[in-house]
Amino acid sequence: MTNHPDIEKWNKLAEKELRGTSVDTISKTTPEGITIKPLYTAEDLKELEFVNVLPGFDPFVRGVRATMYTNRPWTIRQYAGFSTAKESNKFYRKNLAAGQKGLSVAFDLPTHRGYDSDHPRVVGDIGKAGVPIDSVEDMKILFDGIPLDKMSVSMTMNGAVLPVLAGYIVAAEEQGVSEEKLMGTIQNDILKEYLTRNTYIYPPEPSMRIVSDIIGYCSKHMPKYNTVSISGYHMMEAGADSVLQAAFTIADGLEYVKAALAAGLDIDEFAPRLSFFFGIGMNFFMEIAMLRAARFIWADLMKQFNPKNPKSLMLRTHCQTSGWSLTQQDPYNNIIRTTLECLSAVLGGTQSLHTNSFDEAVSLPTDLSSRVARNTQIIVQEESQVTRVVDPLGGSYYVESLTNSIVVEAMKIINEVDNLGGMAKAIVSGMPKMRIEETAARRQARIDQGKDVIVGVNKYKVEDEAPIDVREISEEVRNQQVERIKQIKEKRDNDAVERALAEVTKYAETDGNLLEACIRAVRARATVGEISDALEKVFGRYVATTQCISGIYAGEYGDDEVIASIRKRCDEFAEKEGRRPRMLVTKMGQDGHDRGIKVVATAFADLGFDVDISPMFQTPAEAARMAIENDVHVVGVSSLAAGHKILIPELIEHLKKEGAEDILVVAGGVIPPADYEFLYSAGVVKVFGPGTVVTESANQVLNALDQR
Repeated sequence: MTNHPDIEKWNKLAEKELRGTSVDTISKTTPEGITIKPLYTAEDLKELEFVNVLPGFDPFVRGVRATMYTNRPWTIRQYAGFSTAKESNKFYRKNLAAGQKGLSVAFDLPTHRGYDSDHPRVVGDIGKAGVPIDSVEDMKILFDGIPLDKMSVSMTMNGAVLPVLAGYIVAAEEQGVSEEKLMGTIQNDILKEYLTRNTYIYPPEPSMRIVSDIIGYCSKHMPKYNTVSISGYHMMEAGADSVLQAAFTIADGLEYVKAALAAGLDIDEFAPRLSFFFGIGMNFFMEIAMLRAARFIWADLMKQFNPKNPKSLMLRTHCQTSGWSLTQQDPYNNIIRTTLECLSAVLGGTQSLHTNSFDEAVSLPTDLSSRVARNTQIIVQEESQVTRVVDPLGGSYYVESLTNSIVVEAMKIINEVDNLGGMAKAIVSGMPKMRIEETAARRQARIDQGKDVIVGVNKYKVEDEAPIDVREISEEVRNQQVERIKQIKEKRDNDAVERALAEVTKYAETDGNLLEACIRAVRARATVGEISDALEKVFGRYVATTQCISGIYAGEYGDDEVIASIRKRCDEFAEKEGRRPRMLVTKMGQDGHDRGIKVVATAFADLGFDVDISPMFQTPAEAARMAIENDVHVVGVSSLAAGHKILIPELIEHLKKEGAEDILVVAGGVIPPADYEFLYSAGVVKVFGPGTVVTESANQVLNALDQR
């Protein structure tokens, strides 16, 4: 097929029609650096060889299976876990009965970070953002009545991956299911934790050894089990665009492949059991093209390792709709957002999918919102008819051209990472994290100016919003977990536990397989915290350096009166007080998602504040001490994991005890509006919900400082 002879006439006609409108040019460049034209033709595909390759064949752009959803739809795998193992088990069984096909376990933050529920650092985090697992007894309750030889189970776990995976294996063993029958995925993707999510425990080098040991053990003993789920989701949530997500995720995958090969494994032993995990946002066609491009890039790059099995070239992926795209304002709009993201993942060819609940910008999902999220997938599967045709967008001029553009741009970044010595060294250099944070800051500036429309937030706002029900986790959950730990330690053979833990430490010092040692420790009833501590004796606990980028947020604004007026106010404050307004931005507790504090920190600095960023995982006492030592005027607390009703009042009390009640406290993040009054009563002066324009929050902080 040749180019239509009238294409030049069409371009001239379009330019004429656009003349005098607000549109500057016909083509637009996206944040990914891709130029989008208003019209695509066969001419755009003439150099793209992959367009003519059928589904199920290398490079798998059209799907990893020849028949895709016409034979079997994607797996509905809702990510869930909260309160106690008993409550989560009840929730899982209810969802499975209602049509869910696989489990995806959300663990609470203390579990991720290798702390038992009785540890003093995690008082405000137990059961809030997932289910607490302190021992194999919790794991057994979690899967009670769920046949693990028939159910595929995905577990999002990286930091404490050894004791958690060991607990799953032993729970199945005591259910009568041998490990070779287990199906599912352990995330086991530690590199992305240093980039975005931050639920690491140990430094990168021993953490990579843990990844290799798990790949080695599962390749030999668990042939149906996926040993790594290489995750881009959290990169997307931290601010990465589609090109950055694809590039850094695949670069992570290559690092794991090289680590496994260095450990002596054959490529075809483990590569077919690798899987991926991508986040799907609101740029509908871009997300579709990203999944297609990722499959092409992975197949192409894996050929350098000379695999014999074609499955070693396949990029199989789970996807999750975006949590960041959800809004607190007019929250029922989130159902539409999630539906679009769901359809985008499906048309992109995902193998399994989680759809987020509409209330997640406010609180943990309720039973109602979880049901709507699950049914979103069921309706797309059962009613939309999209499963009748393999890759229905295959051959689309726009989609195929966009796929190629993402391949080209992502490969530039992958080559840049390779020149730095691979992803592990690139992470040490700070390059990937900086790129993601810069993208997030630019995106926030565009939203704050209304350049990127968010319905209900910066356009089409609703004046009077009806409140929605929220889920709240009782503090009794922690009491129950602490009591269970106490009972386990009273009943077990503590001498046997000590011997098993000593073996874990010995294996960490030598080259024994760490998962083997942890399985024996779990059988003896060692806890997650005890096993993590046994490893920490050798590996240490990693502490990241927190940095703040500058100039990005204000640079996206350009010469703007709003920016200038806030900077003028900061100058006036400095003239009056003898120094600029100083703010400590902190995240307390074990939540590692830092997009919010990084965007606020860089934006406030660009606006004229002196800004300090605390280390991650502070206690209220540590945050108060840092605020006093740095002589700040205000502390800005970011909360995403429902610990605000415990941690923020404790921070204020510590400030009072130290005679620093003049330091103001403001809060922001995922905080239910119903809790605002509680926080104000505790002494918080301002609460900023999701969607707050940063310049408005800066003005309100300055107002509060002026009114002291």
